Amino acid sequence: MSVAELPRVAGKLTANAPLAPLVWFKSGGCAQWLFEPKDQEDLQSFLRNLDPATPVMALGLGSNMIVRDGGVPGVVVRLGKAFAKVKPVDAITLDCGGGASGILVSSTARDAAIAGLEFLRSIPGTVGGFVRMNGGAYGGEVKDILVDCDVVLRDGERANLSVEELHYSYRHSELPDGAIVVSARFRGKSGEPSSIQAEMDRISESREASQPLRSKTGGSTFKNPDGHKAWQLVDEAGCRGLQIGGAQVSEKHTNFLINTGDASSADIEALGEEVRRRVMAKSGIDLQWEIQRVGEVK
Repeated sequence: MSVAELPRVAGKLTANAPLAPLVWFKSGGCAQWLFEPKDQEDLQSFLRNLDPATPVMALGLGSNMIVRDGGVPGVVVRLGKAFAKVKPVDAITLDCGGGASGILVSSTARDAAIAGLEFLRSIPGTVGGFVRMNGGAYGGEVKDILVDCDVVLRDGERANLSVEELHYSYRHSELPDGAIVVSARFRGKSGEPSSIQAEMDRISESREASQPLRSKTGGSTFKNPDGHKAWQLVDEAGCRGLQIGGAQVSEKHTNFLINTGDASSADIEALGEEVRRRVMAKSGIDLQWEIQRVGEVK
């Protein structure tokens, strides 16, 4: 697919764009095309005029993702600064761009004296990813704070979806395939900025103490099965520190995989599958991936 076959854009379109620098694991192949739209109209126009057979994938901060070494076919859409604005709508509601980070959302909530959004401080991603995956941590989930979201569908049409229409479950939504979240409304409750900051500090310190934040990692690897904690199942199966190639199960938190330096995405994924195999053998529990695995095997 040549650039001549693609719709004209006002933003930036890059062929064979390396994705490793854009994801937390710092591994993986290239996007056939990387599109960074100028604004929502640019995104809508591009998708409306793009061959419907061309696959489209949204990329946020790349924290909860393995990009396979063969790269991602079609178009990867990355929302930039135009989609990263956060502003109060009323005394307890924020309007958040799909590209806004959890840190920006929680900090803006604090400044607006809105409590209940502090947990977003601990999720290393963007609003679009939170909405898609029902992001959660430290007792909060997106389904508890989301009012509605605006999405651009694969055909370029814009739609508004209520929290009920997303049919949320644990780390899952029924967001339509190919839909890209461009904005969302989060509702909290009235609070004191100093108390909100104290809770954000508590969460930040807890993460720092328990998670390998200084490593090349992808966040929580496996979903917590009903009645169990994934890290404990992994630990009990003897996987703490387990290594394949340059990929290792974190010694600090066993539900995190880390790239020790030169891991391929194949190493990381193979390690995850070996962990799943060992947990099944030990406990009979089939761990499910929480991390998205995208693209083609090399």
